[in-house]
Amino acid sequence: MTGDLLIRSVRPWPNSLDVPTVDVLCSNGLVASIGTALAAPPGVPVVDGGNGVLLPSFTDAHAHLDSTRLGLPFRPHTAGPSLHELIENDRRNWRTAEQTVAQRATHTLGRTIAAGTTQVRSHAQVDVDSGLEKLEGVLAAREAHADRASVEVVAFPQCGILREKGTADLLEAALRAGADLVGGLDPAGYDRDPVRHLDVVFGLAEKHQRGVDIHLHDAGSLGAFQVELICERVAALDMRGKVTISHAFALSTVDADRQRELIELLAEHDVAVTTVAPGTRDPLPLRELRWAGVRLGLGQDGMRDYWSPYGNADMLDRTWQLAYRNGFRQDALIEMCVDIATRGGASVIGHPHGLTEGSPANLLVVPGDTVTAAVMDRAPRTLVVHKGRAVAAHGNLTP
Repeated sequence: MTGDLLIRSVRPWPNSLDVPTVDVLCSNGLVASIGTALAAPPGVPVVDGGNGVLLPSFTDAHAHLDSTRLGLPFRPHTAGPSLHELIENDRRNWRTAEQTVAQRATHTLGRTIAAGTTQVRSHAQVDVDSGLEKLEGVLAAREAHADRASVEVVAFPQCGILREKGTADLLEAALRAGADLVGGLDPAGYDRDPVRHLDVVFGLAEKHQRGVDIHLHDAGSLGAFQVELICERVAALDMRGKVTISHAFALSTVDADRQRELIELLAEHDVAVTTVAPGTRDPLPLRELRWAGVRLGLGQDGMRDYWSPYGNADMLDRTWQLAYRNGFRQDALIEMCVDIATRGGASVIGHPHGLTEGSPANLLVVPGDTVTAAVMDRAPRTLVVHKGRAVAAHGNLTP
């Protein structure tokens, strides 16, 4: 893996059809030069971008690779509507999958990469039922695609931390086994003791010097209260830039004044937010978050699992969903969704990239007259590049 590549005939974003195409030279995993008729250094592979749109590659900032069933026979959805029923349905069914966690996670991660994503943050369930088995499966998938994508893994207490004795010890074991971050789940709404829950999460983060990513489904004033508690911990432990709140439904379920207060608090403490563009919740205030400087990323959540039949490992498709759920029609707003799904997610996980010389060569070429057209059409990706190496072309992984 040398990280050297010359990509011919692409239109870097922002672009239009009446702008001449350019070539992009990648060297040692970085964007070395962008220009017309660049000469290929000796021995450097050359690929044709086909006049496509050049984007930073996608970052899936919130995935659950441990639960996916993509590529396996479809199973009817059998869970009840509540969070607890969804959790218990997964517990009843995950061991009967036709393949191991590692096999399923590796397959789905491969499809994710082929669709243009080269950075992923995946949660891996850790509880007294599965132990570290799901974590080990996601770590195996990360290793299998180590040359194609950068993958962060969150030790995620899907069944709560306080409900079952031994979960906190398992979270610590997961961090020792290779998890990059420690997760949490609705400290008040699910575990019913936000102070003790956050004591465990931030205590482990401080002890092992890891980041934090907390699922926060709790809405309204209860969710807003927990956003404040999380920001208090961030300030006390000097963890600015190291904490993410996933979902953050409170932001779209409080009044405008309270929403503004919460957004300002997130910006002050540099707490990132991720969304999955859910179909059953009001969209997050994307523009307000970005205006305030809050790092904001997009993820796919579960993909064809025991929680939901939705999801196809394609972040371009999820970007379309984000734009659609927000009712966006103007090109500028749709391109904002692309930015959230690419550079935004990269900023959340702390590995920013872009299309300037010197940036990491994590790139994507997709057919389309414009960026908006590419989102609407969602054609197979022409080329996917990770650290200057072509890792997929025309919807398929390269050797």
